[in-house]
Amino acid sequence: MGNITIKKSDITKENVDVIVNAANTGLNGGGGVDGAIHSSGGSSILKECRAIGGCKTGFAVMTNAGKLLAKKIIHTPGPVWRGGTHGEAELLRNCYMNSFYLAKKNNLKTIAFPAISAGIYAYPISQAAAIALEAGFKNIKDFDEIRYICFSERDYQVYLGIYKKMTKE
Repeated sequence: MGNITIKKSDITKENVDVIVNAANTGLNGGGGVDGAIHSSGGSSILKECRAIGGCKTGFAVMTNAGKLLAKKIIHTPGPVWRGGTHGEAELLRNCYMNSFYLAKKNNLKTIAFPAISAGIYAYPISQAAAIALEAGFKNIKDFDEIRYICFSERDYQVYLGIYKKMTKE
């Protein structure tokens, strides 16, 4: 069984088998973590994304990692927060579970996630972190390490707090 790690860092600098991109459904780059991954990884990622043609919310697809340290990128479009009554939790859970599934299927043993949907898609960070960590605990037996990469100090503290609560129960 592997480790769960929570870090305040830049996901584009993670040296893991696969990083997860909080993509948009068009897979055409964008703002936030998506823009940073495409910018740092180079044009081969966008070229491969365009060939795939898109991805529905909650699903996941995999591409090369371009110039990044990771071997692969899993792109998963998270839900836009609309108050929590439009299936957002299930869609976000699917993002994590489908990402884990793709990584397992491709024998990728170290994986790094951003806080999917918690940026411009406005998912409340505490709810997003709880879903992310719950999915991690369900899948840790299949990985050497699962990393949760938080861009802000606030998100980092929220993830740490939820992790501590989950590991005490």
